[in-house]
Parts: sequence; structure tokens; C-alpha cells
Amino acid sequence: MYELIQVSDNDYYVKSPTNIGLVKLNDMDVCIIDSGNDKEAGRKIRQILDANGWNLVAIYSTHSHADHIGGNKYLQSQTGCKIYSPSIECDFTNHTVLEPAFLYGGYPMKELRHKFLMAQESDCRPLTDSVVPGGLEIIPLPGHSFDMVGFRTKDDVVFLADCISGKATLDKYKIGFVYDVGEYIATLEKVRDMKAKIFIPAHVEATEDISELAQYNIDRVMEVADHIVDMCNEPITVENIVKRLFDDYGLKMTMEEYVLISSTVRSYLSWLKDCGRLNPNFIDNILYWERA
Repeated sequence: MYELIQVSDNDYYVKSPTNIGLVKLNDMDVCIIDSGNDKEAGRKIRQILDANGWNLVAIYSTHSHADHIGGNKYLQSQTGCKIYSPSIECDFTNHTVLEPAFLYGGYPMKELRHKFLMAQESDCRPLTDSVVPGGLEIIPLPGHSFDMVGFRTKDDVVFLADCISGKATLDKYKIGFVYDVGEYIATLEKVRDMKAKIFIPAHVEATEDISELAQYNIDRVMEVADHIVDMCNEPITVENIVKRLFDDYGLKMTMEEYVLISSTVRSYLSWLKDCGRLNPNFIDNILYWERA
């Protein structure tokens, strides 16, 4: 774990629970793409930097989920590096309580205020084209999160963040976290048609061809959507849809899984309503969903 793997003359990634990109800017200076799960991930990255005599000048975050920004505070305090994240993701990185609050839909209880959902805050600035080094291209990848991005390097290495899940993960859990289903499908279709020297997703093995896996992700999203529509043949509440999904997919309910899946279910319901497949309806002051 935390093995440094070189994939081009200037590009590397740190193989870890969340793959971390590393790009050499010159003989001394490097930037990284995301910073891993927590302070310990930050320490591991610092050890790699020191072992190679590299100076960390910037962290470019793909999005603000805790497993991608968990090492930010430690690395910034140790190196003085700048941190950049796109649009709304920047706000969530600066005020990390927003993540569990958004997922829960209110003030998050202490069981949600931990490093899995709430990283330590760091001093983050907006990610724009003007703050990335020459040869590093920002790729918009919205859907999984608000304004998630990936990056293409001058050596044609593409870092894909969280827009792709592995087959084994999808087969086991069936449903992954999605913020905007329509945008997510559009992102997957874009990624499916991409070409690059190598693709490095955050939680999947690096690969030279991403098309088959991208289509597999699209198919799983569509299956979940169809399953939810089938549940709505009779009026059903959000809570009962969540329960049915946990039961049907063999998932174990925890507070973390509850907020992630219930938030995702609401996103599916919004998309299906906007697509004309479902309608919301209030009965005795309770919100029900039913097939259109």
C-alpha cells in the first residue's frame, strides 16, 4: 500500500485506498492530484516526497469527498503547498461540515462527524485554468459530486477521480453514491469515448482502455433507475424505497450507509421525475412516489 508507480516520464500515482496522482513539474517540484483518506495518508505521501527529494507546491483536488482531501491539512501544514478545488467543492473543502450536513439534510449528529465523511479543513482556493501548470488540462466530470473534475497531463495520462467504479464493487454493492444522475450518465458517456495513454481512476486499477468499464457503470445506473421505477407501481415513500434497496441488494444499514444511499435515492427520484417517469404525490401530508 502507498506504492509509488511511474506511468510516464513525468507522471506517477500512489497506489492506495484512494489513488493519488503525482506530476513532476521539474527536477524538484511536484504537484499531486488528491491527498488520500486522512492524516496518515498525508504522512505516507510526505515520506514519498522526502525519499525522492521532491518539493510539493500544490494539491489539485478532484472533489471534496473526505477520502480525497483527508491528507490536505497535514501536507499543507508540513510543506506550505497551495490547495485548489473546483467551484462548490472548494467551499466544502474549506468548511468540511457541509459534507455530512448535505448528506443528512440537517445538522449532522456526532456519528456522522468523523473522518469518513468529514475531513479536517484546509485552506483551499478555487481551481481555474490559470492556477494549473502548463500541460495539465482540467476535465469536467460532474455527477458523482457537484463539480468533480479529472486531469489530463502533457504525457496523456488521465486521472478520472470517482466517476468509475470497478465491476467487483458494482456487483457487490449494486448502487454507488451519485449526486446528479443525469450529469453522471453524461460524464460516463464522455469517459467511455475517451482515449489516453493510461487512465487512473481513484478506486480502480489503472487501465489503457476505459470504454468497457464505463459502459458497465452506465448499465448499472440504468438498472438501479429501473428498479426504483418498478417499486413505484404503487405509491411508496423514500424511506421504504431505501429499505427495499438495502433488502434487495443485501446491504447492511449503518448511519453512514443510510445517509449515502438515501441521498442517492433522492437524486434518482429527482432525475426520474424530471424525465417524466415518476411523480411525487402528497397523501395525508406524507410524500409518496409513483410511476407516471
